[in-house]
Amino acid sequence: MSKLVTRQNRTKKLLLLVLFILAMLFVIFMSSIGNINSDRRLPSLSIKNTDIAVRGEIISKDSFVLSKSIKLYKATIFLKCLDQDKLSLFAKLFSIYSGIDQRTIKSKIKKKIKAGKMGTMVLSYNIGAKKAEHLKQLGRKLLQLGVFKSTKIRGHKLIIGLDIKVTGEKRVYPYGDSFAPLLGYTKKYENKKNITRVKGYKGLEQRYQKYLSAYKNGILKGERDLLSNIVLNGATKQRYASNGAQLHLTIPLRLQKNIEKIIDFYKKKLGAKEIIVSVMRSDTGEILSLASSNRYNPQNIKRDKIRAGHLGLNAVSYAFEPGSVMKPISISWVLQNRLIKKGEKIKAHNRSIKNLFGSFGQGRYKIGKHTITDDHKFDKKELTVRDILVHSSNIGTLILAQRLTGKQFLDGYKKFGFATKTGIDVAFEQKGLIHSLRQYSMGEKAGADNIFKATDSYGHGITTTFIQILKAYTVFNNGGLMTTPKVVDYIEIDGEKIEIQSKKPVRVLDKAVANHIKDILIDVVQSGTGQNTYMKNIQIGGKTGTASIPRAGRYTKNYNSSFFGFANDNRNRYTIGVTVRQPGYHTGDKHNYYASKSAVPVYHKIVKALVVLGFLSEEN
Repeated sequence: MSKLVTRQNRTKKLLLLVLFILAMLFVIFMSSIGNINSDRRLPSLSIKNTDIAVRGEIISKDSFVLSKSIKLYKATIFLKCLDQDKLSLFAKLFSIYSGIDQRTIKSKIKKKIKAGKMGTMVLSYNIGAKKAEHLKQLGRKLLQLGVFKSTKIRGHKLIIGLDIKVTGEKRVYPYGDSFAPLLGYTKKYENKKNITRVKGYKGLEQRYQKYLSAYKNGILKGERDLLSNIVLNGATKQRYASNGAQLHLTIPLRLQKNIEKIIDFYKKKLGAKEIIVSVMRSDTGEILSLASSNRYNPQNIKRDKIRAGHLGLNAVSYAFEPGSVMKPISISWVLQNRLIKKGEKIKAHNRSIKNLFGSFGQGRYKIGKHTITDDHKFDKKELTVRDILVHSSNIGTLILAQRLTGKQFLDGYKKFGFATKTGIDVAFEQKGLIHSLRQYSMGEKAGADNIFKATDSYGHGITTTFIQILKAYTVFNNGGLMTTPKVVDYIEIDGEKIEIQSKKPVRVLDKAVANHIKDILIDVVQSGTGQNTYMKNIQIGGKTGTASIPRAGRYTKNYNSSFFGFANDNRNRYTIGVTVRQPGYHTGDKHNYYASKSAVPVYHKIVKALVVLGFLSEEN
């Protein structure tokens, strides 16, 4: 009996010993797992290098890179491989190549070693491409100097030295604020793999986000050798990086920069809130310049500007009352509908007797409770269509506009592209506002004058965008055809060009009607409100427009002034627009609010720049 008890006791002790050994083995196993997952993580025997592809470039017509992404890198070392006797040498050399203070580097490394954290340590996260290349060279030198020694990992001897890896990308704009706000800007974010990426906001960066960000990373994966290089053999997997698409613009940098200088000068001189300018090929719609005096560096944007919404392209997003630049459009539509007789004259509605200065004074025309006047004091009682446009008569324009039915009037403005987007390839384009068919038709059956047709005909009471007017004016310089503006010439993906086809021009006016208005617009420059734009041997025509800015249902003493027209030589035809927003806004001096004193001088300088830079020739 005692022997049986003794055996049972031995069995229990043996069982407890086995359980204890198993428990200890489990603790050791869990401890090793913890070490692997901790800061002491060990490198794998295989290695995978990712070549980060980046967002595509935006390139000017004359091949200058306007927007590009550069890679960001991080520098790491495996502390277990660092020879601590050569720590000072490492810190000194790394400091020289990276620009980071050697005392800071040394202190951080010592702190890690003291804490027993001998795994991978990040020395810097924000290293540019040039420094990264130099640090890679340093890494090779450090191995030669024996700064790193081999260590045994899972039975294999490895030397893991200074490692430089890509952490993401950063968007840069080599020409600062040039081309802003057309280019737009980007914001950075971290993807699921902790890689820093950028996304387009506003302008072309947003409009072409899908193409610019169509990148594929490159991969090189294989076994690790003693020096931590990838062994190239049959098991190695490789895929080359493919960056995002390149956008090639229709706009040359040299012209854009020159125009930006011109409008910067005039913004200061006129004290304007903003000056907007565009030059477009009348026959194709290709934009050669789309410039604003209100620019910013997309690389250095303050948050308050983003919150305040000051970063948009006002050429497409700011809707305003255009003023008298609408008169050629309104009158051309009356001509198109054959509602003006050849040689017909329109009553000026001015005084019956000449004053001491030889004029009949300003015309006055009443519609209901509204009295409409002319600024120009005519020396005649009746006006031709040429007189009405050359001297910008509100009364002559509204009288002709009354001959159109409400439907004809609305159809005309829609035919010219108002109250609809132009189709320009830029984000956030606005439509503007015109009145409804019901409003344009009021009083029609009774034969009464319509106030909506009256005011809208000379550009008051409606809103348009700068780019809508520019597009509409291509009709007069293109034989009645209207072209759609575009700023991207083609997209390049992996060396393959994808042409952005110009949209087919749309017939708006008969050629004879368009050419008749064009001849009158040339007269505006030679003897009317646009005289200061005249240049010998260049065919220039256009129309001024000055409109008070409404606020809270009333017109203020703040104005927008414009000149839209064309400039041609024997081989080139350009449609050009200038809008000066609120002359005197910054100075309080509002004497130059008329377009003839603000937009016209800017227009003249733009045409001169086109000649000087070879886009127009005075030879013929």
